[in-house]
Amino acid sequence: MKAKPQAAASVVVFAYHDIGVRCLASLLELGIDVRLVVSHQDNPSEQIWFESVAELALKNGIEVITPDDPNIPSVIDKVAACQPDLLFSFYYRQMLSEALLAIPRLGAFNLHGSLLPKYRGRVPVNWAIIHGESESGVSLHRMVEKPDAGDLMAQQAVPILRNDTARDVFQKLRCAAETMLIKAVPQIIAGQLKGQAMDLKKGSYFGGRKPADGQIDWSKPAQQIHNLIRAVAPPFPGAFFDAGEQRLNVLSSYYREEPARFDEPCIYFENESFQADCIDGYRFMITRMEVDGEPLDEAAFRHLFGSRLLLAGGGDR
Repeated sequence: MKAKPQAAASVVVFAYHDIGVRCLASLLELGIDVRLVVSHQDNPSEQIWFESVAELALKNGIEVITPDDPNIPSVIDKVAACQPDLLFSFYYRQMLSEALLAIPRLGAFNLHGSLLPKYRGRVPVNWAIIHGESESGVSLHRMVEKPDAGDLMAQQAVPILRNDTARDVFQKLRCAAETMLIKAVPQIIAGQLKGQAMDLKKGSYFGGRKPADGQIDWSKPAQQIHNLIRAVAPPFPGAFFDAGEQRLNVLSSYYREEPARFDEPCIYFENESFQADCIDGYRFMITRMEVDGEPLDEAAFRHLFGSRLLLAGGGDR
């Protein structure tokens, strides 16, 4: 059975995304008194594939605000008026000021989607897959002004399989976050979890990514290209390369460490699927590809490129 705090602690939650939904649900399951939720307005230019923190809060009668800037005086005053024991940030996309972090009696804590101090900063799941990591996880740490740098309170690891996409890993992190919070939050309230300082020299910091960063460089080995494809696969913008006047979007792939058929990098159709031979002598399967936004099948491929599409190196990203 889960451990419940001895008395209902009061909290203010800053949250967004699937992880934010599951973390808020975990606090409610623990009987935490959530007095205010601060979230984001959905961006109409972004594909919203995740659940709504605001909807969950409203189902539970919790006030929700979505300020463009959480650090303006009116928001700070509203948070202070809640007299929270704790403040939590769960995949909230903006940095919180020192004035906000100083409000809660027991401190402010952030949940980050990596095994800190590795992959501090933005989009940690995508970066971990790009770098071929075999595991990721979630970390709960005390918030300070410097991002992802305060004392580490708890962690929960998950595996990354070599054909997992970023969305697959996000689904694992949802469960990991619940497991970690159900155990850690009552310990924090009871003063039983003190945390330990992070050695930032053992970690890394990464910035955000743009759609243009999905350009495939065919001078890279097969597994590195596969890692990029699965890291930015839908619902993210996807990987791409240009062949003459056509833009090809490579939206999913599968890697089995098979030897390439040809000596030079190329794409061809074999055994009912597209294959991409790479410069290191290995190939991967392309399981979904588009040309100029339209699905590409064998007939369309042969019409445009013949039996093989020879590949030139792209930008180094």
